[in-house]
Amino acid sequence: MSLHLHPPDDFLTFPYELPYDIQTSLMQHIYSSIEDHQVSIIESPTGTGKTLSLLCSSLTWLSDNLMRSHKAIMASLDHGDWVTIQDHNRRQRDQERIEKEYQRRLAELRKNELILRKASSGRVHKRRVRRHLSPADMDSSKDESFLPDNVDTSDVNDNISPAVRALMKKVSQNNEEEPNPVPIPTKIYYASRTHSQLSQVLSELRKLKHSAIFTCLEIDNLDETETDTTSITKTTALGSRKHLCINEEVKRLRDIDEACREMQSGKTSKRCPHLPSGDDRTRLMELRDHILASPKDIEELVEIGQSLGTCPYFGSREAIPQAELVLLPYNLLLDKTAREALKIDLTDQIVIIDEAHNLISTLLSLATISLSFRLLSTCSEQLRIYFTKFRTRLTSHHALHLKRLMILLDALRSLLSSSSTQKDTTQVLTVGEFTRSLGRKVEGVNFAEVETYLRSSKIARKISGYADQVSQDTTTAGLPHARGGALPPLYAVESFLMALNNPSEDGRVTISGSKVEESEIKYQHLNPSTHFIEVIDSARSVILAGGTMSPMSDFTHQLFSHIPSERISTFSCGHVIPSTNLQTLILKKGPAGGDLLFKYDQRSNTALVAELGQIISNFTNVISGGMVIFFPSYSFLDKVKVAWTESKLLDKIAAKKKIFYEPRDNGDVDAVLQEYTRHTDDLVKVTAANGRKPGALMFAVVGAKLSEGLNFSDDLARAVLVVGLPFANLNSPELKERLKYVKALQSKGVIKSDDSSGARDAGMELYENMCMNAVNQSIGRAIRHRGDWASLILVDCRYASPRIRKKLPKWIGDTTLSCETFGQAMKELGAFFRQKRG
Repeated sequence: MSLHLHPPDDFLTFPYELPYDIQTSLMQHIYSSIEDHQVSIIESPTGTGKTLSLLCSSLTWLSDNLMRSHKAIMASLDHGDWVTIQDHNRRQRDQERIEKEYQRRLAELRKNELILRKASSGRVHKRRVRRHLSPADMDSSKDESFLPDNVDTSDVNDNISPAVRALMKKVSQNNEEEPNPVPIPTKIYYASRTHSQLSQVLSELRKLKHSAIFTCLEIDNLDETETDTTSITKTTALGSRKHLCINEEVKRLRDIDEACREMQSGKTSKRCPHLPSGDDRTRLMELRDHILASPKDIEELVEIGQSLGTCPYFGSREAIPQAELVLLPYNLLLDKTAREALKIDLTDQIVIIDEAHNLISTLLSLATISLSFRLLSTCSEQLRIYFTKFRTRLTSHHALHLKRLMILLDALRSLLSSSSTQKDTTQVLTVGEFTRSLGRKVEGVNFAEVETYLRSSKIARKISGYADQVSQDTTTAGLPHARGGALPPLYAVESFLMALNNPSEDGRVTISGSKVEESEIKYQHLNPSTHFIEVIDSARSVILAGGTMSPMSDFTHQLFSHIPSERISTFSCGHVIPSTNLQTLILKKGPAGGDLLFKYDQRSNTALVAELGQIISNFTNVISGGMVIFFPSYSFLDKVKVAWTESKLLDKIAAKKKIFYEPRDNGDVDAVLQEYTRHTDDLVKVTAANGRKPGALMFAVVGAKLSEGLNFSDDLARAVLVVGLPFANLNSPELKERLKYVKALQSKGVIKSDDSSGARDAGMELYENMCMNAVNQSIGRAIRHRGDWASLILVDCRYASPRIRKKLPKWIGDTTLSCETFGQAMKELGAFFRQKRG
């Protein structure tokens, strides 16, 4: 009997009658990738049902895998003795009983949730009364609290309302009888960038016909009058304390994490009332089962936590062992420290990373940390005052490490002071060169030991807490005023030292700043695979999915160079829209017949800027609805805005379409988008005599706020223009070091160029890939569903080169037309919009 699983022809959980062919192919590819222990890169454009396909295929495999395990056990019993068979049958009956009871419990909890919601809506949440200490008590207690701890405890007070306890008494008794159902051996960890994106995943999960793992256990012989025991996918969503805390006092503070830890380890009067003590886990188990009873997003977790008076942050963590699907943001999956804190073991698990197009940059940022001169000065001064106050009460162990820390902080400040005298220069050092530059006093300081001490002793928050207290005393001079509740400054030093412990060849230290007060030390990590290799090596299968993942070679070269090529697979599906709904044009020449080449040194060419303005003006005569035009940088956008204002060209364009500009301030983005949407909607309702919808025009920047994660569907973007190629600044010291690093790996044979001959510089290949990844994200803002249509126009002759064209998303490859003249482009564009208007 073959135990290898083959992808099914039909996925029974798929919610619609007939999936698109590309959806079936995508689900079968994901299923096979999981079965074959592969790392897969998947490109599925928005509107093709990517999230639904990811969930349907992975959950189907999970169900089939359980069935396979059951069959394997049964097959092994065929050759066993009668004692072994009897023992197995007994254990299986016990497991079936546990599963039956647990499904009954979850079904009952689903009903009770309705009661809890009603009770919660009518309940007034009283604020805890704080116990005020006398001045004498305060002086004594606060000094004691600032002494370093050797051991942290998580014991907290137990306190729950009698009404809620009475309501849940019956199920609580069941919890005590069976608090830990048998966990699923393999589960799915589904990560995305934001909580809102994870909420959308839950929305898709609820659409599945059987939002469940089809268990191989036979749960039958149930009385039809009993509570519905339909099995659903046991799901938990993980989030930060910031999003899940229900303690109103803690939520008002800036540093919620530290406040939460303090309220776990403090005395009874200061302990958080929402987390039970270690000897009474009934409430926490109760919340855990509520979480697993039905899929809940972050807002729903907070709601049920408030109803039960139990912390949803710890409740969601408690649900991980029994969950079949774990939803979590990027940072909790990629950061090893976060995984260990959550007790997440990825061994033989399925990892799905959605919206993975910026995974590489995210991984690099995890170990990139800056220390400014001002921050180091604050750390140094706080530490000296703390040490002066408590030096006679510190153990020799603590005193020794704090002295080493002071020496290190002084050396870092001294290095910045001396480096800032070299005007307008930036030093780039290896980790070894950097440590030697700190001087002889630091030679005896083991950075790893200092970092370990900071992390294990939690001394950073003690020092910062004492600084907060002292800064409130107006008689104290010389101490920098700390912001109450802000992250302790020493946390940055701890992160910096941790980064230095990475392999020395994978990092560089940059020292910059012409003035001492503005100078900083920055550790830059060059190898994105450092923090991802453990995920790949531990997990059964890793799926990277996104709407635009091209060029995929970036992922294979930078993240997967250490694994065999046969373990890597890729999949890029076409779009669900008809081919007639998408037009892609490469515009090589302007109206005057000159080449459109927007290299950096050509962006000040007044003739070229004027010709670009004329192109846009001509396009507004043809394009119906909204237009989104992406420029390579804010500075170039500013230049053309000034030039076109002086030539009155902007007035000409504004007469045809209302003009909007992407704001530089994040806080203004929503308001501008709402106004753009409102204006576009108002205009398209009024159709001109020739049937053309005027719409509006949005000037945006590639790689900025509007280039990813936003929908410009339907009339919001009937055309998307990308002007030039947004190459990064090659004069950046950080970029130079990264390109040199990649080139060095190529010379060692660790990575290969996309060029089949292997002669092309891998550093330049990376440079192009970074540019085209940003372009592809901008292109993806249009065509958001099956009925959508739009024209994509690439304004630069370099897009016509085979090397650049092959880096465009495959779903637009067949429709791309390189226009040799501007007249040809206008003809093609006019025909496309006439056909759509008709």
